[in-house]
Amino acid sequence: SIRREGILVGCGNPLLDISAIVPLDFLQKYSMKEDDAILAEDRHMPIYGELVDNFNAEFLAGGSVQNSLRIAQWILGQPKVAVFFGCVGEDKYAAILEEKARAAGLNVHYQVKKDTPTGTCAVLITGTHRSLCANLAAANKFTIEHLEQPLNKAVVDNAQYYYISGFFLTVNPPSIMQVARTAHENNRPFLMNLSAPFISQYYIAPLLAVMPYVDIIFGNEAEAQAFAESQNWPSGDLREIGKRLVSLDKLNTVRPRIAILTQGCDPVLLIQHDSVQEFPVTRLAVHEIVDTNGAGDAFVGGFLSQFVQGKSLDVCIRCGNYAAGHIIKNPGCTYSGEPQFVE
Repeated sequence: SIRREGILVGCGNPLLDISAIVPLDFLQKYSMKEDDAILAEDRHMPIYGELVDNFNAEFLAGGSVQNSLRIAQWILGQPKVAVFFGCVGEDKYAAILEEKARAAGLNVHYQVKKDTPTGTCAVLITGTHRSLCANLAAANKFTIEHLEQPLNKAVVDNAQYYYISGFFLTVNPPSIMQVARTAHENNRPFLMNLSAPFISQYYIAPLLAVMPYVDIIFGNEAEAQAFAESQNWPSGDLREIGKRLVSLDKLNTVRPRIAILTQGCDPVLLIQHDSVQEFPVTRLAVHEIVDTNGAGDAFVGGFLSQFVQGKSLDVCIRCGNYAAGHIIKNPGCTYSGEPQFVE
């Protein structure tokens, strides 16, 4: 046993990815374009059943944080190191989601809302393109009461590391603040992700409220720039944005904030209060790239797999790059074979 069970807790939106290869006219039927990423409207609702009935769909446990924790579990090779909290419905999709998560070694403590279906994301594959249509549904109904149940509170209190996506700010900020305070009171690392530009654009108040608790902040260049614009910072230089991110107010001054900013195939930036380091990314040939979606989730998963073992930041980042490079060669946020990461 490398680590005790439940050392890492994550909160996010559990979505069942329903993935299938479809003809182009299927996208056109639903007024979608290749490489779209949209939220479902009423007219898109039949899409999910149709994928299952007519297109030999594959079910994959999805949602950003759950993806990251599955990748961490894959690399760790020891089940139940990570625990995931999120909200699902009481239906067959929730059962599949739980089965897929547990098969990956991830322990899940879902809140269940009987009156709302489980969140789904249709993944429409056309050649090397992938189009996404997400229906958050039950994932949007998570409440803090779930974390206050004695069993779940014990799980949160028992953890040593905490990871939450910016996406979860759209669902339940009080839960995020509660987990953040638990981490702070026990001097344990709290990690967060900027997740998407729209979080900094439309949910900046809850993001700024939790930032004093954040020990490590992840983001890509578009997300970092959106945050900079929300603060009226100069948004051109990623290094400068990172330096400003780490110097924002922080409650635990003994552990200065760290920013880890990815920029596609360009080097990952590790920004600390007194330094900026670059970590090169192995460039893949075009024919090797199957699906770049999920690369960011995989990067965090690789990072976390080493971070919870107390490895150095450079090892954590190299494992993040390894995981992202592996996931890009597979459809969705899926892995194949045994992990080959070498410290």
